[in-house]
Amino acid sequence: MSTTGTILVVDDDDDILTAARLLLRRRFAEVVTCRRPERIPDLMERHAFDVVLLDMNFGPGESSGKQGLEWLERILAIDPDIVVIMITAHGSLDTAVEAMKRGATDFVTKPWQNEKVVATVSTGVELRCSRSESATLRRANAALREAASATSGQDIIAESEAMQEVFSIVERAAPTDANVLILGENGTGKELIARRLHAMSSRAKQVFLAVDMGAISESLFESELFGHRKGAFTGANEDRPGRFQAADGGTLFLDEIGNLAPHLQAKLLSALEQRKVTPVGADRPQSFYIRVIAATNTPIEHLRDADLFRPDLLFRLNTVEITIPPLRERRDDILPIARHYATVYARKYGKVARTFSAPAEEALLDYDWPGNVRALRHAIERAVILTNGERIEPADLQLDYPGDTAAPTAPAAIPTILNLDEMEKATIERALRKHGFNISRAAAELGLTRASLYRRMEKHGI
Repeated sequence: MSTTGTILVVDDDDDILTAARLLLRRRFAEVVTCRRPERIPDLMERHAFDVVLLDMNFGPGESSGKQGLEWLERILAIDPDIVVIMITAHGSLDTAVEAMKRGATDFVTKPWQNEKVVATVSTGVELRCSRSESATLRRANAALREAASATSGQDIIAESEAMQEVFSIVERAAPTDANVLILGENGTGKELIARRLHAMSSRAKQVFLAVDMGAISESLFESELFGHRKGAFTGANEDRPGRFQAADGGTLFLDEIGNLAPHLQAKLLSALEQRKVTPVGADRPQSFYIRVIAATNTPIEHLRDADLFRPDLLFRLNTVEITIPPLRERRDDILPIARHYATVYARKYGKVARTFSAPAEEALLDYDWPGNVRALRHAIERAVILTNGERIEPADLQLDYPGDTAAPTAPAAIPTILNLDEMEKATIERALRKHGFNISRAAAELGLTRASLYRRMEKHGI
């Protein structure tokens, strides 16, 4: 006896509906019957049907099969992967064949043989499962390809002893499957270190999938990470794999892990301990095989506060702990990074290659870079765009020193801009620099949620 499969039977004959319900409900998880085909769209929205048994004709005197063909097309337009089995009378086989040409999977004739109907529907359920798995895999692969290329071409520019020590830890930890926790201020390059760990591991040919935990709303946490089934909630129009399943076999990078609410920490811990997740709307868990790398800008002493972060989750995450020093503690890296991005942005904007004057280099070295490498990169991009000469001078860098009243902070510090998108980008960049690229503080000043600020940063390439 099957315990799976959700079946819809559509026929204008009450006797047929009753017979089908009695026959199928003993063998399949759910059976819904319907006399009026115009109810089909609403029923498909509320139920995740695997198989539809669809009559060819509705209403007295109808025998052409035209109605059945029309509804077949509408059903497949709503869900291309659903299995539709036509119900037809003897003598209408030509119409049934036409239905199969248009996308129907099979047909049964009235009066039917119970064993034949059950076998046909069972095969239909199996086919539906196969189609769903294939579609899920295609969507997951597309999402993963996009994610894998999100930071393609980026590399870590570092010559300091402090970063060489970081690289040494990465080299030793990468070949293992140990979970890694990366600590560091905003903009230090935590994701790049995570990607290096992945690239040097046995999973290098598999996907690297990054998830910003701070940008996922609490209401969507389980759906985003664990996936959901079609019909699990309003708007769930198709099966969707969660990030754990999508990253199966590869590396899952959980950024901003320190921002996770305590009750969500418990759900994450359960998934990591069991190595299984249950998609929203599903009745059975799914296993996954991934390596977890987490990162946070939260100081480790705060993570060790049991009132803020679960000790058992921290224990799970930090088998290996890597701390990336801020840029102010590795000043040997400032000029190599600046020169690298001066070349990158000159090429991007079609500018003559820029060099730095001696005073500009001194200014770069003297600045504390509260936003770390990200802030340095943005400063160089702005300087490449604005400078008129071949050399970048200190004024081109527009560095904001705390307490420097002479430094322009009014909108006049920004060149006259008439394009609204450019104004928005400039405003966001100023807020980020002001708060040392602390996303939460910048978002608060701009009157945005963290998720909204992230979307705008992505829009403008920040």
